[in-house]
Amino acid sequence: MDHYCVAMARIIVASMPFAGHVGAMTAVAGELAARGHEVLAYTGAKYEHRFRAVGAQWLPWEQATDFDDSDLAATFPPVGDGKGLRGGMANVEHVLLGTGAGQAADLLAEVSRKPVDLLVTDHLAFGVALAGETLGLPWASVAVTPLPLESRDLPPPGFPALPAKGPLGRVRDRALRSVVHAAADRLLNPMLNRMRAGAGLPAGTGGMDSLLSPHLILAQGVLGLDYPRGDLPPYVHFVGRLAVAPPPQELPPWWPEVVAARAEGLPVVHVTQGTLDLDLTDLMKPAIAGLADERVLVVCTTGGAPVGSLGPLPDNVRVAPFLPHDQLLPLTDVMVTNGGWGGVLAAVQAGVPLVVAGASLDKPEVARRVAWSGVGRNLRTGRPGAARVRRAVRQVLSRPELARRAGELGAKVAAAGGAGAAATLLEGLIPG
Repeated sequence: MDHYCVAMARIIVASMPFAGHVGAMTAVAGELAARGHEVLAYTGAKYEHRFRAVGAQWLPWEQATDFDDSDLAATFPPVGDGKGLRGGMANVEHVLLGTGAGQAADLLAEVSRKPVDLLVTDHLAFGVALAGETLGLPWASVAVTPLPLESRDLPPPGFPALPAKGPLGRVRDRALRSVVHAAADRLLNPMLNRMRAGAGLPAGTGGMDSLLSPHLILAQGVLGLDYPRGDLPPYVHFVGRLAVAPPPQELPPWWPEVVAARAEGLPVVHVTQGTLDLDLTDLMKPAIAGLADERVLVVCTTGGAPVGSLGPLPDNVRVAPFLPHDQLLPLTDVMVTNGGWGGVLAAVQAGVPLVVAGASLDKPEVARRVAWSGVGRNLRTGRPGAARVRRAVRQVLSRPELARRAGELGAKVAAAGGAGAAATLLEGLIPG
């Protein structure tokens, strides 16, 4: 479709106020705004400026309980540190499902004030599903994590298992899906239906998949990095990586050392825990300790945590709160990460193999995809020891086929079209 022929529309783009979600959704909002659409960004106050910077207006969370993603427990005490099964379930109950009815109320109030043509949502901003159902409006989901849609060809989403091989494996996956459905009937569905009731809707029977759009799902990533499935609906489209080019940033004084290391053949290892899990004892400190005596240059980003919180550093370690991935990753040989999907996609697009230590939320699922797709190692824990990180980095550096595979999939990520492809598909939902 030629987007220049599309009538200009009023579009709400919704994002949970988490940094990783906002990164993808600002890319979508910015592309739609650049095409002349009136875009209202529905997100928390912390990220208002990010959406305004790409040309969107801001629609605040009012009935929905706003929060700071760097301190969820301040607003939702049961979440605690978010780790483990209890923390994960509390996050689903209080943050994701618990804010859904308030989100729907905010969106319905805005639509009653002035109609909109299309709703676009981070797939975990569940209020859009409720509002779309109530209004009968077209709406689209943007998968900010690996595609969570259930499939007859896969184990249940989030279950710690790789896709089955052979008839016995398919029997296993079918049994696992039955077990997970039974658990959802007992645990998740009552929470989901409380959210629906809070939005004035009857109880549903579709489970978590009912919160994904039946019109259009934009999945970050590409097949090959995501699992093949024979029952993928035709309204699911893989669009590669959704990201906004970062603003100019002053580089640290040691940056020329990174450039020189690359030119001299000294491996550069980038270590990051993203912006959400900032307990640096989980991964960053073990990685620094494990790589201290290796012939590599270690470049760490703390995600905003004070650099001094890492204590004395070995001679081969450089640290900054943030660094632009578009400049760092082309100089990087291995990325060590806790598995944020946006960061993993950035690494793959740059052809960088990975070591992933993921334990919370979708991160174990990301780690499994990294290992299955052949672009890196899954450490199967969120708190690896120093020796484990060292061994994994050595293995990745010694296996050039991992970098080659990352390069192959990275080319597919770039070719998928990103925000431009996403916006063209979204314009196809605009009435008229």
